[in-house]
Amino acid sequence: MKQSPLTLAVLALCAAAGSAYAQSNVQVYGLLDVGMENVNNQTPGGSGVTRVISGGMNTSRWGLRGSEDLGGGLKAVFNLEGGILMDTGAQDGALFKRQANVGLEGAFGRVIVGRSFTSTYDTVIAFDPMGFAPNYSWATSGPATGPSKYGFTTQYDNIIKYSGTFGDWKFGANYAAGEQTTGVQDSAKMGFTTGYKIGGANLMATWERNNGNTVAATGNRDRNTVWHIGANYETGPFKLWAVLRDYKLVAGKALTADVDATTTWTGVAYKTGATTLTGAVYHVNVKNVAAGKDADPTMYVARYRYALSKRTDLHVTAAYAKAKNGQFTGLSRDDAGYANSQRGLTVGMQHRF
Repeated sequence: MKQSPLTLAVLALCAAAGSAYAQSNVQVYGLLDVGMENVNNQTPGGSGVTRVISGGMNTSRWGLRGSEDLGGGLKAVFNLEGGILMDTGAQDGALFKRQANVGLEGAFGRVIVGRSFTSTYDTVIAFDPMGFAPNYSWATSGPATGPSKYGFTTQYDNIIKYSGTFGDWKFGANYAAGEQTTGVQDSAKMGFTTGYKIGGANLMATWERNNGNTVAATGNRDRNTVWHIGANYETGPFKLWAVLRDYKLVAGKALTADVDATTTWTGVAYKTGATTLTGAVYHVNVKNVAAGKDADPTMYVARYRYALSKRTDLHVTAAYAKAKNGQFTGLSRDDAGYANSQRGLTVGMQHRF
């Protein structure tokens, strides 16, 4: 059948669009985690509470991610991700609070720009037995009770981030612009990470620096420096973890004390069939505090996880935290405790799509 030039042009455009679509992909994904928690010493009066929680084992979220094949081994990539509060159905912060970035990926690795998890976050998560669980883990930060959480930064705005894998080595680096008129160093943030795999063991090291703004009275700025070293090892049904984190905040204001602490944790998991049993201990050695006033809290965690399928799990987690010298501590990195100890129990369900 004879076709007009216009028809041929339309067919050619449709074919080109179909070819481009075939080389691109967009994925809708998410993780939904909800459960019940019972925790004591939740108020100044020492009262406990039983409540529905969002994120017993992982933070609930949804997102869009995708890539386009640009040819020659190069891809354009993007990621939009926001949090969900499963107990109320509300949005957790900004629409894409967790991630909003676009970038390029190739044999050199991946470079993205926008808002994203830090290189330290991407590295350390594999070295936390509890996988950064909101209830209960001190791997991203210590308990909310006290003068500081002694943790690292999980996300940056205005980030430029690189990640690459070359054989048994992994590398990461990020820089977040402070965007201050007083100078490029004010509010600037940066970090570097590396990891190495040898047999069943994985080793890692990270370093990050977060600057505050210059204080006119002193000409100095806050400087928050955090570094990690850690390892995990897997053999048969067992997996083991050990990590050390050092945190130090050098204050820029006159007569303001520095903040210093070392956090350590270790853990072990045993997996048999659909069941995984995990235990972990976290400890914060608080420094730069007057003698007899440091809390030096320790948290003990045990979790039972049962896989109903590849995407759906049931989980039960129990935890107990204890501080020294009569200081307050709590289990959560978000909610303060109101005694020198706290215990909690969560029972929940997680589904991934």
